[in-house]
Amino acid sequence: MKVTRHQTAPAMAAGAPPARKPRTSAAQRRAVLLFVAPFGLLFLAFYAVPIVFAVVQSLLTVERKGTFGPPQQVFGGLVQYQQVFQNTEFWESVGRVLLFGVVQVPIMLGLALLFALLLDSPLLKGKKFFRLAFFAPYAVPGVIAAIMWGFLYSPSLSPFGAVTSQVNFLSADLVLWAIANIVTWVYVGYNMLIIYSSLLAIPTEIYEAAKLDGASNLQIAWWIKIPLVVPAIILTGVFSIIGTLQLLAEPQTLRSFSSAISSTFTPNLAVYTTASVPNYSLAAAFSVVLALATFVLSFVFLKATQRKVSQ
Repeated sequence: MKVTRHQTAPAMAAGAPPARKPRTSAAQRRAVLLFVAPFGLLFLAFYAVPIVFAVVQSLLTVERKGTFGPPQQVFGGLVQYQQVFQNTEFWESVGRVLLFGVVQVPIMLGLALLFALLLDSPLLKGKKFFRLAFFAPYAVPGVIAAIMWGFLYSPSLSPFGAVTSQVNFLSADLVLWAIANIVTWVYVGYNMLIIYSSLLAIPTEIYEAAKLDGASNLQIAWWIKIPLVVPAIILTGVFSIIGTLQLLAEPQTLRSFSSAISSTFTPNLAVYTTASVPNYSLAAAFSVVLALATFVLSFVFLKATQRKVSQ
């Protein structure tokens, strides 16, 4: 019996080994390395190397031979970290910014969510204008924003003298919340943009189905939009925690307007002041401890919020 070509092909295919995936050629690997190299070099130069240098610097201490001998850096182990944990001013500044974050971050993210929902609402007119208006403060550098608000807060310089003469926003009791107002004004638009981008990614069919079921715009926002943008809100929360512990530009600038802001008002300001002495080893130890605290708080916040979302 003669076997046709159409009969032999399936038989040969059945007995043949599975086709191998083509191996990545050397040219492809070189192309991948070429595209990854700029990021890798910048990551090493501006992230990995400074971290390693800070850790090494924090393990050194300065010694002098005799009364007038030249200072020399020698290995001191954990001596600098012992001073960090004994420095009450540093830990008071950490507690101050934690209080700042507990109050300011929820208010800022709540406003960012509200503005994002307004921009995504079909009832709002002039969305391009409001999107630019909400985001515009973020384009103002933090130092410039602090100077501007410093003049507005100052009783002798503010155009709102009737208010600032009665309420001293730069006093020891209110200066922390004056800084919180500046940070909120600057970063609401940035966080709003992240949440608004997440809202734009939601399929419109979900809204249409909800409207067919009789849901109002408020119900759609509460029961559909907000739950779906929770990951974006968590992301902005992590960014805000990191930014809170790194607070520097606003208090440092407002020191020109208020005597209530000390050189250790925030942890980063304490690091800056210590490095200016100069005591680079102690400043490096402050930085390492602050970085670890930031990592722990961000990690705990991320895990806690993810657990609630999964429930």
